[in-house]
Amino acid sequence: MPAHPQRSLSIAMTSAAHSFHAVAFVENLALRELAPAFPEAKRTPHELWYTTPAGGTVFVYPFGAMVFHDVPPAEREAQAARLHAARPGLTNALGLEESFSVREEPGARPDVQDGVLVLDKLSFEGASVVAMTVAQSAAMDYYDRIVDEMFSRTDRLVDRLEKAGRAPFATKPLHRFIGTAIGTRNEVLSILHMLDKPDAIWEDATADRIYHELQAEFDLSDRYQALELKLRSVQEALELVLDMARDYRLVLLEATIVLLIVIEIVLSFVR
Repeated sequence: MPAHPQRSLSIAMTSAAHSFHAVAFVENLALRELAPAFPEAKRTPHELWYTTPAGGTVFVYPFGAMVFHDVPPAEREAQAARLHAARPGLTNALGLEESFSVREEPGARPDVQDGVLVLDKLSFEGASVVAMTVAQSAAMDYYDRIVDEMFSRTDRLVDRLEKAGRAPFATKPLHRFIGTAIGTRNEVLSILHMLDKPDAIWEDATADRIYHELQAEFDLSDRYQALELKLRSVQEALELVLDMARDYRLVLLEATIVLLIVIEIVLSFVR
């Protein structure tokens, strides 16, 4: 795969320790639409990034995440405000932030020790891999939350079915809930590219090793599969409840028709 010219940009490093801080958003981000608001940024199909005046780096991802690399908290707020101005209506996923540390040690091979990635030298390619993985993890936390809420709602509905012995008579709420479940599942599937290997690993053997170490540390593949299984279970359970509700309504309709026929016969005798 050909190298990206922008990858050659060096990142100012003033310390052997590096910090990464990710913030997740409810909405996805269109990088093409954001680009005019960040004229100094470089953009690829999977990320938009630029350096800050203090020498840190900011990464923005289309699946709704922003990562600050070696950016102090005060400057993070300014850069986040800049993104909010460029994307009106952007909503922070409440409480979904993630931090990760990298430590440089001469001669060290990429390895995660006590939750810290230790390596010989952090190149831009390596930093972009770390940033994307931390962003993926923060975004996955958001989807974990909304799928768990949907799973809990489905459990309550099934419990009601178990106690009452029949499905609810009103099917409109079920239709809405099933639509929400299907929409959420489609959204999760549409961001499958979150788990794709970043371009940087094709250009840097160290970045490839970093990628595999972080995948094991954050367990993203298994988390995605668990999400998909939960969504499938929710969808199947709701479809079953809806079928039962429809059957119950059909039984009531047939009983009503029989009752009307009986009333008509009785009235004919009365007349």
